[in-house]
Amino acid sequence: MIELTEVQFAYDTESVLADVTLRVPKGSITVLLGRNGAGKSTLLRHCNGLLKPDSGDVNIDGSSLTSETTSMRAIRQRVGFIFQRPADQLVAPTVKQDVAFGPANWEKNMPPDDIDTIVTQALERVGLAGFEDRLCSRLSGGERKRVALAGVLAMDPEYIVADEPSAGLDGDGVRGFAELLKQLATDGIGVIVSTHYPDFASAVGDRFRVLEDGRIVHSSDQLESIPLREHGIRTLGTISDT
Repeated sequence: MIELTEVQFAYDTESVLADVTLRVPKGSITVLLGRNGAGKSTLLRHCNGLLKPDSGDVNIDGSSLTSETTSMRAIRQRVGFIFQRPADQLVAPTVKQDVAFGPANWEKNMPPDDIDTIVTQALERVGLAGFEDRLCSRLSGGERKRVALAGVLAMDPEYIVADEPSAGLDGDGVRGFAELLKQLATDGIGVIVSTHYPDFASAVGDRFRVLEDGRIVHSSDQLESIPLREHGIRTLGTISDT
């Protein structure tokens, strides 16, 4: 389980997170809702050590990310991160090269055939079988997000953190990505995603948390029990409107 306990964080003197306590169990999808500027991305970046709290603790299956003895390299293999913009994540010209980047650098002497197998399996899991030789620059936005997810899956993570995974996708793309995330949770991976779209949250989530001004202000397993409008979260329209 990913556990954040009384986490506080500020950029210079601007408080962004205030006493945040959050749990992300394996085998389920936790949805973090909040309007732009609520602190969602900052919170997610604490979940795999991209940021460290000014106070409080982040613990992953018994390993504290604030401890000097914790291997951050191992943590980032166990907790994969999907950025909102695939351009911030894709690192190689072709799909195969990009998905292979993590395994090839994680274990320097891994046989090429083993890497090829990992790439093939990861692409199959995200619905991109046969895309190995395609150029990342020629892919659609939805396909690029799937390549980013495949790159994360190639590292065999126990948790996946996804920052606004529905951003920039049409209705079909969002529904397809939602199904991928749900299957990963069924496979036992712990997933946390951020969004400001209630319909996407409803489609994927098992647990819902609302972040406002850096604080968790609502926690529920039932999205309909949360007064979203009170917290600036739109409740009209659908994902396909974007």
